[in-house]
Amino acid sequence: MQIKHEITNALLEGKASEVKTLVEVAVQLGLSPTEVVDSVMLPAMEIIGEKFKQNRLYIPDVLMASRAMQAGLYALEPFFKSSSQVLKPRVVIGTVAGDLHDIGKRLVIMSLQAAGMEVIDLGIDISPETFVQAVKEYEPDILGMSALLTMTMPALAETIQALHAHCLRDKVKVIVGGSPVTNDYALEIGADGYAGCAYDAVNLIKMLV
Repeated sequence: MQIKHEITNALLEGKASEVKTLVEVAVQLGLSPTEVVDSVMLPAMEIIGEKFKQNRLYIPDVLMASRAMQAGLYALEPFFKSSSQVLKPRVVIGTVAGDLHDIGKRLVIMSLQAAGMEVIDLGIDISPETFVQAVKEYEPDILGMSALLTMTMPALAETIQALHAHCLRDKVKVIVGGSPVTNDYALEIGADGYAGCAYDAVNLIKMLV
């Protein structure tokens, strides 16, 4: 369908106003909001994430694409509300202590929101204690943590241990990600799953809840 290609191209080029208009047209043509998100917007964000990893896109490009994505989600919001879709699951996410990387997490957040999930972003350099407090306060279905440096990976395990210490581990599913993190490491530290990219994170959460 031509409109899908047009939305994808506009997203990749970071054209926010064009994405908003095209998304509205797509719904008028009969595409459901869910189809627009699942078959167009999420795959486009996956392409952006891969290009960023390969240094084919830079931070300003990613930020422009993120704004375009937000414009598309804004256009779809009334349709989601009218169809009485519930914003679930609830996800708390953050980058672990000692790590200041943010761009990859932003891509994940955008993708989760596009999939209709409620996301609470704790930010960067988040201590195990802050993650624990957030789980107590927000009672999320999912806790997502990222570590982009090898030296900050132990903070993932420390946070899971802190959840156990506060008797919270059984109340939340924990997923981890970041360039040095692997599925084997996720299993080793007791996480419920590993996601290597934003698209994988969406599918993993859908599987876990």
